[in-house]
Amino acid sequence: MRQEATGARIDAGAMLAQVQAWSAVNTGTANLAGLASQAEMLAEAFGALPGRVELVEPAPVTAIAADGSEYAKPHGRHLVLKVRPEANRRILLTGHMDTVFPADHPFQRQTWIDGETLNGPGVADMKGGIAVMLHALLAFEESAGASALGYDVLINSDEETGSLASAALIAALAQGKLAALTYEPAALPDGTLAHERGGTGNYSVTFTGKSAHAGRNPEEGRNAVVAAADLILRLKALETGEITINPAKLDGGSANNVVPDHAVLRFNIRPRTTEAGAGFEQALARALAAIAAEHDVAIHRHGGITRPPKPVDAQAQRLFDLVRQCGAELGQDIRWQRSGGVCDGNNIAACGVPVVDTMGVRGGAIHSPDEYLIVPSLAERAALSARVITRLASGALD
Repeated sequence: MRQEATGARIDAGAMLAQVQAWSAVNTGTANLAGLASQAEMLAEAFGALPGRVELVEPAPVTAIAADGSEYAKPHGRHLVLKVRPEANRRILLTGHMDTVFPADHPFQRQTWIDGETLNGPGVADMKGGIAVMLHALLAFEESAGASALGYDVLINSDEETGSLASAALIAALAQGKLAALTYEPAALPDGTLAHERGGTGNYSVTFTGKSAHAGRNPEEGRNAVVAAADLILRLKALETGEITINPAKLDGGSANNVVPDHAVLRFNIRPRTTEAGAGFEQALARALAAIAAEHDVAIHRHGGITRPPKPVDAQAQRLFDLVRQCGAELGQDIRWQRSGGVCDGNNIAACGVPVVDTMGVRGGAIHSPDEYLIVPSLAERAALSARVITRLASGALD
């Protein structure tokens, strides 16, 4: 099946073949060998576009182990393509090559659910989206006005774990851009886009107390697990309609007859607004100071807000309206809704660049072994993107 876009033809068969080849490579965020293989495959594919492909080293990232120690967390390289950097109008297109399925996960194979629906790891999130991006750009390069627009492409290796190793790269590439398109799968199988998004933050808090015998001299101990439990209750008390807080994991303790001197609490927050995130940071600082004093423990905090909330301002709404208009011209009914999820679109919007971040395929059940791609959406969404990019080249957002 082929679909027209900006006078060019999009080859859905070639797109599907790429998605299947890419999906066959496990690219869990921690699978560095798989990511390296995928990066080379993508570099070859995007080499069909004008410009220079580069594989960029990840930024250093640390994490907290169960014993409270901080360690370096390795990541794969990121792909960057720059086309016509001297152009007056420039946009950013982003995607990610990693998935949530590690190398030892049982979900490694593709299965046809029916003639139009493919089940497989990453087929929707977002190897299908990468194919949409690539073929939209190939179609755009055949258009008469392609020389009027420059663009940067970023495909990072760590989006599924928060883009900590690529956040600075995203921010650098976003600078000076007219608009951005990100190729996460559509919010709903019918193609609905994600509109406003909340933010997210991940935290690890380490408590260091003092061990003692639980029977002979418990009063001399300082119970780190109790201090962590105190924080859990205080965190839940901070929830409002503007923020949710999820205490997710508590490590620590030892034998039943020992006052535990160590605990690590990990939690996630989801602020709906920037103000809610800032308010939480202040409340957390007060809570940690109070717990340290009341329980006589030492506290070390790691982490914070990694993706700020993504409101949709007037300029961003113009981009959404442009996508809807282009969809209508292609017979696609484009709608949008608020989303509680986060992605690199949050990072881009925080740089002041209007972004639509669900330009990828239609599908569903992402982050599960039931993940599926609606195959006809490959060409459909590539045609949509190609038309949007062509309009941006002609000054639609000037």
